[in-house]
Order: sequence, then C-alpha cells, then structure tokens
Amino acid sequence: MDVDVHGTVAGGFEPVREAFARNFDRLGDRGAAVAVYRDGHRVVDLWAGVKDVDGAEPWRRNTVQVVRSATKGVAAAVLLLLHQRGELDLDAPVAAYWPEFKAHGKERLLVRHVLNHRAGLPVLDRPLTFAEAADPGRAADAVAAQAPAWEPGTDHGYHALTYGWLLDELVRRVTGRGSGEWIASGIAGPLGLDLWVGLPDTEAHRVGTVGRIEGPEPAGALRARPKRSVTDAYTDPSSLTRRAFAAITPFPDQNDPAFHRAALPAANGIATADGLARFYASLIGPVDGVRLLDPATVEQARTEESAGADRVLVVGTRVGLGYMLHGSASPLLAPGSFGHPGRGGSLGFADPESGIAFGYVTNGFRRTVTADPRAQSLIRAVRRSLTA
Repeated sequence: MDVDVHGTVAGGFEPVREAFARNFDRLGDRGAAVAVYRDGHRVVDLWAGVKDVDGAEPWRRNTVQVVRSATKGVAAAVLLLLHQRGELDLDAPVAAYWPEFKAHGKERLLVRHVLNHRAGLPVLDRPLTFAEAADPGRAADAVAAQAPAWEPGTDHGYHALTYGWLLDELVRRVTGRGSGEWIASGIAGPLGLDLWVGLPDTEAHRVGTVGRIEGPEPAGALRARPKRSVTDAYTDPSSLTRRAFAAITPFPDQNDPAFHRAALPAANGIATADGLARFYASLIGPVDGVRLLDPATVEQARTEESAGADRVLVVGTRVGLGYMLHGSASPLLAPGSFGHPGRGGSLGFADPESGIAFGYVTNGFRRTVTADPRAQSLIRAVRRSLTA
C-alpha cells in the first residue's frame, strides 16, 4: 500500500518515520498514527492511510480510533491517583468500599488484586448482553455475585472484560462518579487529551471504522506463531480464555455509535496516538506543567505483582498494578517499561529511564493480543533512535 506519511519527527527519530512507512508497505496497515514523547516533549507525531479500514477518506491528525484493551492502562491510573491522594487503600478489601462484593468468599479479595489480575474473576457464569454490560449497576451486580475461578491472590489470569466493571464500581463507590467521567475531568481535561472512555456525541465524526486485516507474516514469523496450547485455549468454548473474552456475548459491533458512547474501561477507549502517548508522558514527568503520578506511585505501578503462566492468556506474562511489564509476551522498550496493548494492534507505554512515552493506534486489527508486529517495528525504531 503506497501512502503519504504526514506529520513531524524531531532530529534523530527519523527511523520511526521509516518504520511507520514500512508498516503500510510490508505489514498491511491501512490507517494508523504513532506519537512519541521524550521528557514531556513530543518528538514523533505521524499519521497515514485512510480513516476507515475499507474506505478512502484520508486519516487526519485528529482522527480517533477504538484502542480496545489499551484502555486498561488509562483506567488503572484512576485507582492509582485515588490511592496517591489517600482516598483508596490498595491493600484494603474491595468489600470495604463495596459491601455487596463479599459473596462467594470474596471478603478478602484486595483492591490490588483487581489491578494485578489476581482477583480470580476473569469469567462470568452467565455472560452479559451489551445492554447489561453498558449499564454500570447491572455489570457491577454480575461481578459481585460471581464466584472466583481460583482463590483470589493465589494466581493470575487476564481479566479481559471484567477488569473494567471491577475498577469502575470501585471508582463509583469512592468518588460517586464513573471511571469514564473521572478520566474526562481528572486526566483528559487537565492534559488536553484526545482520549475518552465514553465518547461524547460531539466527537463522533472523528472516529474511523475498524476491521480485521490480514497482513504478511513478519520476519521470524515461525517463532511468532502461537503454540498449540494457546490455539486450543482460544478455540475451546469451555476454557477460561474463551470465556474471559466472551464475558459480553455477543460482542458488540465496535463501529456502532452505541458502543462508542458506552463507558467500558476494559475495552472501548477511543483516542489518538498522541492522546495515548501524552497520557503516558504525564505518568512519568510533567507535560506542560501537569504530572499525574508521583515517582513513588510510578514505582508501585511498574513493580512486578504477577509473573509466569497466565491462566487466561496461556503464555507467560508480567503484570504490575494495572499495567503489563516488559517481557517476552509483551515486549516494550526496555526492562523498566510499563503500559498496555490493545488486542489487534494499539499500544501505549512509558519508560521512565529514557523518558519515552509511546502511543500507536490503528484501524486494522490483526490476530494479535499482546505483541503486534507493527507496534513492535515502531518500538525497535525508537530504540535505534535512542542509541544512534
């Protein structure tokens, strides 16, 4: 696909522009954007291709896209900020804030277990419809009534969708507002982010349509293909893997305006690449005078809480407090990096040691969960830029 790459890169970051162009030429990207900040200043701001995955209208700088589970990293910051302000204790039982949550032996399940995916609640015995999932009260009731799949705190497994309902209800119990409202006023507003969990109708015209794409295999594809155990987990209807991703059944059309308006803090954030990168930049340092997390909270966020074979993803993962950490399943820039991918391609992360914050969004979803080859090519280019 021949595309014109638009935007700017600071001196030394030219490899990122080259890698971004190659994503269209060799890896099948249709429309995408990438942004990088260093020490709070934007050094890469690029976009190319088409706004709609099967359309012809050009992607513009203000085009926004669904970023799927990259939303989780933004939502996690809400609980961390409440903890930082002394309004929420990460080591308190969830039931201390949400008494109805005690059912089925969950009285000792801690707030930190929600963030580190050790709550034991990745699945629901009865999946929710989209209408139920978008209703905060009904979704909260469902996870409160659910029995854990394992003893909370003893093991970890990716809470693909339930993560959002657990986090959202905690925010509501502590602040009286939903996490989408809190993100809008407490994070996106002060930083001027193009990022929403619950898109206002006034911004609907900016959203590009997304869809599945098939791209050529990247170099080393034989090593990148999933193991049989992973494939089996995703195809077995009774597995924790399939059930976790099917906690909303049927899953809604991600191009439906009703999906965009809903606030699902595990799965339906909408953002620009710059919105994601600027958010992560503000976690590790000031951006135009605004810093969200203090250094001590950043260290908590990126300290390993869970590691090893993930009961849901069926690969080895490393997880901090609300963030995936650099590792074989989710390679980021460096060992100290923390962030969150979105299934299909999008990614946001920060690396405190280098001062780098990164955001990538795309309208072409590939069959990837944690390590999309397009985002990985851009990360390698950032690394080259820093070491040249």
